[in-house]
Amino acid sequence: MRRAAPALLVLAMAAPLPAAAQGARAAVDVPAGTAGQAAIAIARQSGTSVVIDPALAGRRVRAVRGRHSAGDAVRRLADAIGGRAIAVGAGAWRIVPQHAASRPAPVLRDPPAAPPPVEPSQPIVVVASKRELSLADFAGQVSVLDGRQLTFGGVGGTERITQALASVSSTHLGSGRNKLFIRGIADSSFTGPTQATVGQYLGDLRLGYNAPDPDLRLSDLARVEVLEGPQGTLYGAGSLGGIIRLVPNVPQLGVTVTEVRAGGSLTMHGNPGADIGATVNLPLASDVAALRLVVDGSRSGGYIDKPLIGQDDVNRSDVLGGRATLRVEPGPGWTVDVMGIGQRIDAADSQYADRIAAARSDGLDRDALVTEGSDASFAQGQLIVSGWIGTVRLRSTTGLTGQDLTERYDATRDPAVPRLFVQHNDTQMFAHETRVWQPVDDGFGWLAGISYTSNRVRLTRALDLPDGQRVATTGVTNRIREGTIYGEGSLRLMPGLTATAGARVTHSELGGEGENLPLPLVAALRAVTGERTETVVLPSAALLANLQEDTTLYLRYQQGFRPGGLAIEGDIVRRFESDSTATFEVGARHGTPQVGPFDLAASLSFTDWHDIQADFIDASGFPSTANIGDGRIWTATLSGSVAVGPELRLEGGLSVNDSRVRTGSLFILSDLGGAASNLSRAELAERARQVPNIADISARAGFDWRRQLGDGLELTARGWASYVGRSRLGIGPELGERQGDYLDSGLAIRLGRDGMGLTLGITNIPDTRGNRFALGTPFVDDRLQVTPLRPRTVRLGFDAAF
Repeated sequence: MRRAAPALLVLAMAAPLPAAAQGARAAVDVPAGTAGQAAIAIARQSGTSVVIDPALAGRRVRAVRGRHSAGDAVRRLADAIGGRAIAVGAGAWRIVPQHAASRPAPVLRDPPAAPPPVEPSQPIVVVASKRELSLADFAGQVSVLDGRQLTFGGVGGTERITQALASVSSTHLGSGRNKLFIRGIADSSFTGPTQATVGQYLGDLRLGYNAPDPDLRLSDLARVEVLEGPQGTLYGAGSLGGIIRLVPNVPQLGVTVTEVRAGGSLTMHGNPGADIGATVNLPLASDVAALRLVVDGSRSGGYIDKPLIGQDDVNRSDVLGGRATLRVEPGPGWTVDVMGIGQRIDAADSQYADRIAAARSDGLDRDALVTEGSDASFAQGQLIVSGWIGTVRLRSTTGLTGQDLTERYDATRDPAVPRLFVQHNDTQMFAHETRVWQPVDDGFGWLAGISYTSNRVRLTRALDLPDGQRVATTGVTNRIREGTIYGEGSLRLMPGLTATAGARVTHSELGGEGENLPLPLVAALRAVTGERTETVVLPSAALLANLQEDTTLYLRYQQGFRPGGLAIEGDIVRRFESDSTATFEVGARHGTPQVGPFDLAASLSFTDWHDIQADFIDASGFPSTANIGDGRIWTATLSGSVAVGPELRLEGGLSVNDSRVRTGSLFILSDLGGAASNLSRAELAERARQVPNIADISARAGFDWRRQLGDGLELTARGWASYVGRSRLGIGPELGERQGDYLDSGLAIRLGRDGMGLTLGITNIPDTRGNRFALGTPFVDDRLQVTPLRPRTVRLGFDAAF
């Protein structure tokens, strides 16, 4: 036996599963890489032992994904590297070269030592923890969405995340214009000077500071992680509600892979659409470098009509974007990635309707005399260096981001004089972060990092008149520079009980000035717009108990903040102050999501929110920003899934919110006439007390069904339905309208093999209208507005990989 040991390399072993389970099919997700790495992944995910000849272990293989038995996965790996899989026992395989003589496994004369215990399924690692904690060691509510599942039935944008999670919501002004909200923490409906309440990241670099959601296409992602907030210690300003982190697939060395996808769609009551995309992985420089390219383009057909100007289906939207990543491995354990991202969205018109006009038709008409469209562009470049220094991990990310958004709103007061309000938001950001960490070892793990962010956003406004004249109105520029040091440590107090504490210290320099100010006000506003500084300390603490092998209970305390800035009110520029949150949370998890008989996660949180920054409509009818008072938010979430036989899995989620603004907001209503005069004092108070855009209840249910048809052919079906409860649009009489209370749904079916398939998808199955968002323009006060769901849409798609 000792003489035979060098001939075979044991790459992965796991506690053997019961014999009855060995033929069971399970989800296998093995990334492209070496055969040795693939064997390790297969062994961990299937609970088996795999032995591979060292002559084969270094060969490169493509990704293996799908539902396979352990034996089938091992045989596929063996075929890919020109080897042969031999079963040597219950739950044990050996992969040898094709020419190797077939012989029985050697008889062990001495009882072998028991293999080290390994989880039957590969543990989920929370990348957004910034120190690669496993899900079982993470104290907080986190959702992990598989990248391929998000693109099943066609590539989409952020709306796919809101459809998959009950705890994530959004405004619905249009692609590239929306704000995202998590855990009942929402501030406003408009894109203004306030920083977002949700931090969005691609890898380690944030996508924006106080710009809207760029709505990047979610193609070629390994996963999307959603951490409920606040996440002030790890992510700093702008993570009051939490963070959404897109984790892209990295270039694979030594492997050439091409994936293509295309589809066409038909929308009831509207125009057809189409989409196309491709992903290419190319090895470079003798397997020390690789390039990965992703491109996507789509057209979504319009479905809103404007009868007053004789136009139908006006709200067509075009998206073109891509990503390129170059990876170099300069030495063992070190990687250097250079990434570039770009995307442009052209929306021909807005997607809202009028209640009055809609009542005369099928609910998809708008009485407007102008064209309201938007143009959004996004570009980002990243440089990432990652490696090991002894037992310590290091990762450094530097990036530049540019985001440009032009929005057009109907500002017509007199039908004889159509007016268009044009708002342009130009954002430039530089960001850097370097962190080092050591995984939890011998009961202790730690993380330390520094970061620097410089952000400038220029908001300009103008009115376009019928005679072609453009009249500039007051605008504003906000600048901020942030320097931060942060750290976190975990200590195992006793077996099964771990305490975590951390803190973040951020020093901010804020400044800005008004744009196109009336001359008499320029000198008076210098004191308002001058430079100022603030220093914020954000502590966190958590206690995590592993009650059983797959059951976790945690307690967590966390703080978050957003810096202040300058806002426009009428013809002047006014300062608003920073706001902050403190959240107490208790939660529990059982099982691994989407694995095993069932899994369940639940949390209950209380958030104390001070000096809330929010948007409202000022006395001139323009959007403005102010600190509206203090508030409190209770949020309860529940999510889980259950296997109903070997082919079907059901999943669901629920989010319940109770949010109130306690003090201060009624001052906003005191100087407003018009709509305010038509409302009772009680109704005014109610509209001022509810945190905007957060539904009292949101729920989701879905299923995943797979069946093998033989000869590698598989039929897969995934469906979902979600309910979004009632909420209010915003603060004040103009923004206090009710919205929500609708059901959305979707179904996608794929027939094919791992490398090729056809997909049939349908969304908004019952073709309901609903009201996702009760605003299209803030300037028209004589008609009520709704944003209907996209009508029933059917898509036929094709995908291939080779």
